Amino acid sequence: MKARENMVRLKQFQVNEKRRRIVQLDAMINEFDRMAAELEAQIAAEEAKSGITDQNHFAYPTFAKAARLRRDNLRTSKAELLQQKEQVKTELAEAEAELRKAEALESRDAKRESVSARAMTG
Repeated sequence: MKARENMVRLKQFQVNEKRRRIVQLDAMINEFDRMAAELEAQIAAEEAKSGITDQNHFAYPTFAKAARLRRDNLRTSKAELLQQKEQVKTELAEAEAELRKAEALESRDAKRESVSARAMTG
């Protein structure tokens, strides 16, 4: 009987861990969005200050080029995080299904134990 209880606890831990991972990924995605927006504003300000918006112009601001590259890298990283999040969501659904099965088995065992205990006493 203890083995089933331990199994349920293990499955619950796995479900909670997947949920924590999703929260972490959401936080990182939001942070990347915020940083990309800040970079976008800095790029716009630098272009406005220099009066040059053509990235291929020889006098295009170096800072704006670097900021664009950083912003693009953040967007790429965000896309990767979104893929990871989808994978973890799939894993979470599987872990939740396993937890439900383990809980059902534990409940079934508890009922059997209760019935056999009543049969022995009465």
